[in-house]
Amino acid sequence: MIFNQKISSIFCKLVTILFIIFSGTTVVAQELGNFGLPALTSSLDANGESTYSLSLQILILMTVLTVIPSIVLGMTAFTRIIIVLSILRQALGTQQTPPNQVLIAIALFLTFYVMSPLFDVLYQVTINPYLEGLKSAQTALTEATNLLKDFMIVNTRVDTLNQFAEMAGKGPFEDNSSIPLSIVLPSFITSELKTAFEIGFLIFLPFLVIDMVIASILMSLGMMMLSPMLISLPFKLLLFVLVDGWAMTIGSLSATFVVG
Repeated sequence: MIFNQKISSIFCKLVTILFIIFSGTTVVAQELGNFGLPALTSSLDANGESTYSLSLQILILMTVLTVIPSIVLGMTAFTRIIIVLSILRQALGTQQTPPNQVLIAIALFLTFYVMSPLFDVLYQVTINPYLEGLKSAQTALTEATNLLKDFMIVNTRVDTLNQFAEMAGKGPFEDNSSIPLSIVLPSFITSELKTAFEIGFLIFLPFLVIDMVIASILMSLGMMMLSPMLISLPFKLLLFVLVDGWAMTIGSLSATFVVG
C-alpha cells in the first residue's frame, strides 16, 4: 500500500513537471513570435524560385545530416566493404582484432577512395553550380540523384534488378534514367550483399584449409584436448602477412567496383 502511494506521488510529480515544461515552451514560443523571429515559411522571389526562411533552412540541414548515414550505407560501396572486412576478421579467428571502430574507419576511407571520381563529378556538376547560384536546389538534387543512381545500376546484378522490377510490377525500362529509385535502392543493397558474401567465401577458403590441416595433425598426435583454433591462429597470421593480405584484399576489393 505504501509502495503504491509512493508510485502515485512520483507519477503526479512527473506529470506536474511535464506540464510546467510544455507550458513554458508554449509561452516562450509565443513570446518569440511576438518579437518577429522567422518562422518555418517559404516564399517566391523575383525569378519565381522558392526561398526558405532561416529556420526552415536549419531544419532541412538537420534532416539531411540525419539521413547522411543511411545514404552512406545504402548508396555507396560501404556495404560490400564492411561485410568483406568482417568476414576476413572472422576467417582469421582474431575475434575483436581489429576492433569494430578500426574496421568501420577502414571501410569509410576505402569507400571515399572508391567513390572519389563520382564525388568529384558530383561537386563539379551539381554542388559547385548550386553554390554559385547557377542551378536551383531542385535541379542540383535531381542531377546528383541521377549520378548516384547510375553508379548503383552499373554495380547491380541484372537479375536482381529484374527481380525487384517484376515484384513491383514495372518495366521493361528504356534506359537507366527511367528506372525509379524505389527499385534501384533495394536491388543495389541485395546485389551488394550477394557479392560481399561471394568474396567472403573465397577469402575464407585458405584459412579453412589451415584449420582442417591443424585439426587433423592434432587428432593424429592424440592432442584432442588442445584447441585447433589456438594452434592455427599464428599460422593464419603468418600466411596473411607473407602474402601481404591487407594490400591484396583492399586492392582486389576496390577493383570490384565500376565508377564513372
